[in-house]
Amino acid sequence: MEKIRTIIVDDEEEAREGLKLLFEHLDDYEIVNVSKNGIEAIESINRLKPHLILLDIQMPEVNGFDVLDNITIDPKPITIFVTAFDKFALDAFEHHAMDYLLKPFSNGRLI
Repeated sequence: MEKIRTIIVDDEEEAREGLKLLFEHLDDYEIVNVSKNGIEAIESINRLKPHLILLDIQMPEVNGFDVLDNITIDPKPITIFVTAFDKFALDAFEHHAMDYLLKPFSNGRLI
């Protein structure tokens, strides 16, 4: 069975590392990239063609919505927003998010 190729995108190192640690122990997932900003994320997503993106919304220069708007691969990856702000939830689902997690969240909420 093919693993779920996953990219983590967050401008906060602690958040990136926490998600990475959580997913490293799951046999069905493979972290193929960890990006610290939206510019890196766009390039990585278009190049690596992941199945899943764990995506922060508020990041400097290029936010999570901008990342999704600049993905050129088809089909687009499943997106789970991981953010500290509840005010973007409606926009997230208008961008076809599968889920919207508010930081901090429990491990059971994500997997």
